[in-house]
Amino acid sequence: MSFELNPKNRKVFDEILTRYPNKKAALLPALWLAQNQHGYLPLDVQEYVANLLNLSPAHVYGVVSFYTMFKKKPVGKYHLGVCRTLSCALCGGEKIIEHLIKRFGIKNGEVTRDGKFSLEEMECLASCGTAPVMMVNEAYFENLTIEKVDKLLDKLEKGA
Repeated sequence: MSFELNPKNRKVFDEILTRYPNKKAALLPALWLAQNQHGYLPLDVQEYVANLLNLSPAHVYGVVSFYTMFKKKPVGKYHLGVCRTLSCALCGGEKIIEHLIKRFGIKNGEVTRDGKFSLEEMECLASCGTAPVMMVNEAYFENLTIEKVDKLLDKLEKGA
């Protein structure tokens, strides 16, 4: 597969470059742009971004594998990221993870057969005061209970 930014995103990329003192500094927004277009960042997409920014593919891979916001494999239409660190674990996060595993029949890092949901246990989502917390794509849902999670998932399953 050969990846390229589409013309609209290439314009966005060119504008991004104007905000940074050098190309290397634009790596995170460039990766985000490529991921939003492609859905995830397989090696060929990472290499494309590396070439755009005159960076080594190894450097780009190191960044992609460090940040949980970058996905190296496909995720579901609704990517469920559940915080598993101390505050969330103490407030019921582990029970929510167990519930999601049972409800969808998938484990951490997997996608449902229909491609609609994926699950990722995440380190701190920086919302300890409203634990337990789950992200659905880029939106936060806080002070969760299993009942609140089920209501949200029911809406998502219906396309709401």
